[in-house]
Amino acid sequence: MEVRVNNPLAIIGRIFLSSLAEVGRLSQFASIALIHIFRPPIYWRLALQQMWLIGYNSLPVVGLTALFTGAALAQQIFVGGSRFNAESVVPGVVVIAIVRELGPVLGGLMVAGRVSSAMAAELGTMRVTEQIDALTTLSTDPINYLIVPRLIAAVITLPFLVLVANVIGVLGGFMIGTERLGLNAGTYLQVTADFLERADVVSSLVKAAVFGFIIALMGSYHGYNSRGGAQGVGKATTNAVVSAFIMILLANLIITVIVFGNQL
Repeated sequence: MEVRVNNPLAIIGRIFLSSLAEVGRLSQFASIALIHIFRPPIYWRLALQQMWLIGYNSLPVVGLTALFTGAALAQQIFVGGSRFNAESVVPGVVVIAIVRELGPVLGGLMVAGRVSSAMAAELGTMRVTEQIDALTTLSTDPINYLIVPRLIAAVITLPFLVLVANVIGVLGGFMIGTERLGLNAGTYLQVTADFLERADVVSSLVKAAVFGFIIALMGSYHGYNSRGGAQGVGKATTNAVVSAFIMILLANLIITVIVFGNQL
């Protein structure tokens, strides 16, 4: 009896080719969605509803995450700096770390875990119950009606969420620094203001807008292309969150290298 042994190189090749095909489908979907953003009609009422769902409903988790992260960061920096008699670096390092990296990244990840999954589940359910096909039958473009409002809402809302996360994160470090670590409140605020630059804030908000687009794109893409009933919807939800996380971290690296890569 002949035993068939799979060639490892063939398996790797299939995985690589399927990944390229998936990237191609995602790129095509993103291109179509971007074109439709500039093609009327734009359903602003739906976009405002999505802004409320994405922005206001995400404030508690984003705020708490930023508060705890800023407080823990200040504690760790103080412990590390005390080994070199450099406790005074706490305010500067906290504000740079929060505004440049932790605020937008953690805010984006928290919103992605909450919003991408919800979008994928909602659109996936609409797909498997043929509601999206019904929109086409009614001469309503599903991209304009379902995808574009989510993209617009996420791109507009995420910068405001990240701005709030930055403020709360710095506040968390301030509370720990002044109440527990014995740092002077006036000096803490002065050092924070001295270290924070306009480029830090701008890069943080740019990252937030890009992350918002990624979050809505991944949730919409996987939900819109869901197949296979309830099991397919569950798979689409998982894929949306995982892919959003990976794309956010990759985009963060690219933007960081572009903006700060030439600084010494």
